[in-house]
Amino acid sequence: MNLPHTQTPPVTTRRPLDRAALPAPVLDAEPELIDLYWAAWELAYDHVVTREGAPRSPYMDEGFDPDTIWIWDTCFMAHFCKYAPDLFPGVESFDNFYRPMYDAEPTTLRIHHPDNPPLFAWSEEEYVRHTGDLDRVRWLLRDKAYLQQHFAFMEATPAGSRFPHSNIATTVQRVPRGYLWEGVTSGMDNTPRAPIQGEHGTSGDILWFDVAAQQALSARSIARLARLIGADELAAEYDGHHARLVALVNDFWSAEHGSYFDRFAEEPYDFHRVRTPAVYWPLLAGACDAAQADALAAALADPKCFGGPVPWPSVARDDPEFRPDGMYWRGGVWIPVAYASARALADSGHQDLAHRASLDLIRHMARTWSSYSPATIWEAYSPTLPAPSTAKDDRTPVRPDFCGWSALAPISMLIEHILGFRVDALTRTVHYRRYLPGRTGIRNLRCGDTRVTMVADDTTLTVETDGPITLSLPDRDIPLTPGHHTLYGLFHDSLES
Repeated sequence: MNLPHTQTPPVTTRRPLDRAALPAPVLDAEPELIDLYWAAWELAYDHVVTREGAPRSPYMDEGFDPDTIWIWDTCFMAHFCKYAPDLFPGVESFDNFYRPMYDAEPTTLRIHHPDNPPLFAWSEEEYVRHTGDLDRVRWLLRDKAYLQQHFAFMEATPAGSRFPHSNIATTVQRVPRGYLWEGVTSGMDNTPRAPIQGEHGTSGDILWFDVAAQQALSARSIARLARLIGADELAAEYDGHHARLVALVNDFWSAEHGSYFDRFAEEPYDFHRVRTPAVYWPLLAGACDAAQADALAAALADPKCFGGPVPWPSVARDDPEFRPDGMYWRGGVWIPVAYASARALADSGHQDLAHRASLDLIRHMARTWSSYSPATIWEAYSPTLPAPSTAKDDRTPVRPDFCGWSALAPISMLIEHILGFRVDALTRTVHYRRYLPGRTGIRNLRCGDTRVTMVADDTTLTVETDGPITLSLPDRDIPLTPGHHTLYGLFHDSLES
């Protein structure tokens, strides 16, 4: 039996944030982005909370409700917590889902949507790439099988199921041609993807391609994690799940429009032609060929679709349901979707586009910080003005101080797509792709138990590392011993100005 839920707010960590324990970005040309970076960490630190009766405490609070937690918020927060795991309990917060859901452990927290987007495996895989913690992978897959259980939960749980750890019934349901779901559970609350009345006189139920893609992503991550610990049979099993789900996802591809669309759940299963950044989930899941990846890249480059000065509106700009003030998921720019999209594009060969769009997005957040009162980081952003998005009523602004997942852009997207650093602690490799001229870089970046500082100018790259690493550039790999290194002649004249 679960413990009683209360509205007593959790206790926020009050000791000062130790900035010396965090990576410190260098971007001389745009100090306002560095200011926003540090503000995001400070706001996020206010969301490291403790609560009596939570299976894991302290944990990351998403900033929405003091006694309720969301899977996809928490999974996305882990993608910036990975840069400071000693101070920010990223994957540790997953215990507040794993243990009530799969060990029947009592909890004073409510899981609002157990069938929220299933992102645990992807987030766990990313985390181990930063920490190198294979003991956690063994515990997840061999001792507890949490990731396999959650994959099966999304595949086999009937819609309308209720659980003692949750205050709401599930909506996801696997059916022969895909998955039924709905807007709020999918995370895209008032998206026009979910019509009240469909075409052809149907009830409006649709098959949601993104949950199929997220399940494919989970299967691929489980297979990769299994290989890290030598669990080859498990890896082969989930390779099979991935292949099956990729085939399903691509039943939702429209070659005519160069996009994924949901389908109506009744014959003739026509496309429900609403374009949202959910189209990048199949790309992240490894479901796209090169031509499909190019088409999705073109959609982000197109100012009539997901491009323009403020990229990644939650509905394409040329859709009749697009709202210029945001109206939550009818145009509002949501940082987690942008982060997943940028990762998908960069991993499929469109690194320069991911960089440009990420830079536009973070500049938009910085302009909003400086020109809109109060100066904070918001739940979602206007797709047209330096302001927060409006909420579902299209009048009031969304929630402030949302770090929460909105810290992803000022922290993770800055490090990964603006400054160009990616870490793989399992191979002791720091990948570096320099995008901007002038003095740029990062100090105190963790690669497992190694700390690395890299600062570049237009002629040299200086590296300080307290352990051996491989510096992986786009055109070469350079093994580096512990100590100081000055490298010349690595860069070309093609950087953006």
